[in-house]
Amino acid sequence: MFINFLRENKISAAIITIIRLYLGYAWFTAGFGKLMGGFDAAGFLKNAVANPVKGPDGNMVYGWYVNFLESFALPNIDLFNFIVPWGETLIGLGLMLGCLTTAAMFFGLVMNFSFFLAGTVSHNPTDIFLGFIILTAGYNAGRYGLDRWVVPFIRKTTKTTTSKHKAAA
Repeated sequence: MFINFLRENKISAAIITIIRLYLGYAWFTAGFGKLMGGFDAAGFLKNAVANPVKGPDGNMVYGWYVNFLESFALPNIDLFNFIVPWGETLIGLGLMLGCLTTAAMFFGLVMNFSFFLAGTVSHNPTDIFLGFIILTAGYNAGRYGLDRWVVPFIRKTTKTTTSKHKAAA
């Protein structure tokens, strides 16, 4: 019942629009600040490797993630220095404009969980909670945004392309 409310109700769409704008602004300002101020993830990643998340027993909780950071992220730091600020900025734009909202929120959640696994708590739990509400709402999250026109266009284009491929087969 609650899922239907999130996915179909216009009042829900209005409430989610406020949440979407809040998160979008936060993502956009974080990313834009990194783009304008110069960003280097190396220090953050080295700290995440040196100080991994530990459980009550003192053992590393996310050893697989620390291994990923050591063996892939740090050797490819230039890629991450590009992806993080641009990703945050584009996620923010997508959420603020309500354009490809579910895709933007999916990638926002991927980044939130990445920061969380690296040991940064900050506002990530709140962002993850709100992000799942937006993701669950699906199309309704972008009803009062560009998705109102973009999603039907994509569906129409995809349907036309699929029909052409089926006819050719």
